[in-house]
Amino acid sequence: MATIFSRIVKGEIPCYKIAENEQFFAFLDINPVAKGHTLVIPKREVDYIFALDDNELGDMMVFAKKVAKAIEKAVPCKRIGVAVIGLEVPHAHIHLIPISKEGDMDFKKEHLHLTEAEFLELQQLIVSQL
Repeated sequence: MATIFSRIVKGEIPCYKIAENEQFFAFLDINPVAKGHTLVIPKREVDYIFALDDNELGDMMVFAKKVAKAIEKAVPCKRIGVAVIGLEVPHAHIHLIPISKEGDMDFKKEHLHLTEAEFLELQQLIVSQL
């Protein structure tokens, strides 16, 4: 059975896509801890990030770096925090989160509830910086 992330890549589930290439896909987290919170995933369905081969993992980080730089230009923050938790969805993924202090990456705090218009505006702002 395909993961929710594989279904997003295939277009079966809508998302706010930020970027993609042959190997990777980036989209806004619909349950964000901060405005601009983006997920980066391999298109290949693999459960654990450290199950990726070395080249694929390196390529994923380079792809994530490009996306992070675009988020940083589009969303006011000091930097982009990176988190790999890996238990929420059985598909390797990296969280890119705009932060100004460490507490901004607290996944236990209440997540934001953005409107469709807010998601679309964020998507356009970030994509315009790529």
